Amino acid sequence: MLTLALVLAACDSTPLEPDGESLIERLDITLNPSGFVPLAAEITLTTKEPVQVEVFVPGRRSTLGDVTHRFPEVATSHVLPVLGLYPSTDNLVTLRFFDDAGASLGEVTRTITTDPLIAGMPTTTVEVNRPGLKPGMSLVSYFGFTGDFLPMTPVVVDLEGAVRWFADFGEHPFLHNLFYDAGVERLANGDLYFGDGNSQRLVSIDMLGNVTGEWPIPGYGFHHNVLEMAPGGNLLATVNKHGLATIEDHILEVDRTSANIVQEWDLRESLDRTRRTWTFNTRDWFHANGLAYDEAADAIIVSGRVQGVVKLTRTNDVVWILAPHRDWSTSGNGVDLTTKLLTPLDASGTPITDAAVLEGAAAHTDFDWAWYPHAPELLPNGDLLVFDNGPDRHYTSGAQYSRAVVYRIDDQNLTVQQVWSYGKARGNTTFSPIVSDVDYHAEEDNIVFMPGAVHDPAPAGRIVEIDMSSRAVVYEATIRAASAQFGITFHRVERLSLYPP
Repeated sequence: MLTLALVLAACDSTPLEPDGESLIERLDITLNPSGFVPLAAEITLTTKEPVQVEVFVPGRRSTLGDVTHRFPEVATSHVLPVLGLYPSTDNLVTLRFFDDAGASLGEVTRTITTDPLIAGMPTTTVEVNRPGLKPGMSLVSYFGFTGDFLPMTPVVVDLEGAVRWFADFGEHPFLHNLFYDAGVERLANGDLYFGDGNSQRLVSIDMLGNVTGEWPIPGYGFHHNVLEMAPGGNLLATVNKHGLATIEDHILEVDRTSANIVQEWDLRESLDRTRRTWTFNTRDWFHANGLAYDEAADAIIVSGRVQGVVKLTRTNDVVWILAPHRDWSTSGNGVDLTTKLLTPLDASGTPITDAAVLEGAAAHTDFDWAWYPHAPELLPNGDLLVFDNGPDRHYTSGAQYSRAVVYRIDDQNLTVQQVWSYGKARGNTTFSPIVSDVDYHAEEDNIVFMPGAVHDPAPAGRIVEIDMSSRAVVYEATIRAASAQFGITFHRVERLSLYPP
């Protein structure tokens, strides 16, 4: 931790408005105040009159790297996070002052000097960067590092490929062996959240690295994914239930306020744990890896890497199964699962009856199943977006490619129609047989396709943002790890602003 008491001293290299300095009574800067976020600082500021403050960190190459945030408070005392510092740099940070009507009162600039990045950080190469992409930066749930890859380290990379934030929990009291698996995402309140498979709890942190929430899960072990069910609402998590012969086949709902476990879904009951079509692993027979929540129906959607995607009611009843029809029989609680299989439709809405397509042995011109899927997401119109990893597609080792695919599902009639996809033409360059993510950006109507374990020919992860209408790639970047543990560069990536909205 480095504390700099800087009072009434301006940076000589940047011209200042003369009245900016005159407003300051005290200005202290603390680099990495929590000890866990080396590229963040905290400013404690006292001014002679009430001001609103805007923090500005200029981009190194262009305005794409700029970080600007205006805090809403008008006051004489401020404690301000400074985010987006470059590593190994004398960063110029400007504070702009405004009155309560928004009129400028001047500005001051300070220098914050950062250390080099820790060993093992990723490198990012940006290949495409066009107008039309969602602004912000990429929060990468990084798997890299040489040797012992724990604790896992979330990294924020700007749109020019520079690292602008990361959390190093190596000395943290309980996150020092952090295993967040599928990764880190943002809560509606702006904090980041994740599960930890080693300390067996769900956790939230602020952007300075301070823990803001803990939800222990006694009797269970976290793996893969945690999901905020609604803004400020309860948390869903994929878990192992202790004492069982099987793993990765239970889902929990955890009360956000009390931290009590309020609901359990046992997939051994709702599905058929003897089905072996995509796996011979009797222990990890489902491998739950992603969650979505249908708030209107109060139902959950779970992707199981070696079974398919399923929708379950609050009472653990199957609504539908999105998977090839081969080998489905009876659930653990006695339901005929063949009655829950979705019937695919062609582009005109006509049912596809070809037995080879239904059982997954072949693709239809208008439709293919999602193979070994990840990262289900409900779109605003109710369609389902899925990362289709694609290994052993059609039960062969032939064409290898991954897709982002959008399905339109009718819960009542049990039909599914493929309405959009991307990735087949990219072949091996975006083929990731494991992990990976896909997201929808509503404001831009873009889909971001993120294979995290590509081998072309060296291990890499890719971020590909596609305009849904034109199918043009508006952004593409390749991320390479110092050492790709298990061949994985990242599990998931989220586009976000450094400062919470």
